Amino acid sequence: MYRKILIALENSRADDSLVPHVTQLAKQLHSQLLLVHVADGWVARNYEQLKLTESEEMKEDRLYLEETAAKLRAQGLTVSMHLALGDPPTEILKTAERETCDLIAMTTHGHRLLGDIIFGSTIEQVRHKTTIPILVVRAAKEIRQ
Repeated sequence: MYRKILIALENSRADDSLVPHVTQLAKQLHSQLLLVHVADGWVARNYEQLKLTESEEMKEDRLYLEETAAKLRAQGLTVSMHLALGDPPTEILKTAERETCDLIAMTTHGHRLLGDIIFGSTIEQVRHKTTIPILVVRAAKEIRQ
């Protein structure tokens, strides 16, 4: 049913809530996993246009993706990864479509209207602009720094 699942990682404790759900699903369905993190700092958003050097944020994010992929591969899963740069909803959607993903897995932090206005809601933007099914997992309240 789901041959390729995109996991939108935040590089935060929220991922600890999401990854086990998707891992179990992937094992049962023999799905491939595509780990995606979107670096959205100033350097990441202007990297191509200004021909900038990779920032520490980008290096840390790439390392995080590599470490997470290695852990999942050790469990016997087929895993690829992509570090995207720019606007998270836009990059998640572009990657899911380009890679022909069957499912997008993301976390929610449970913000209400005011929180979504202040913090924005990547999930809201993704769900309104895609026809790909989305698995949403509630993140644990404690976020690592």
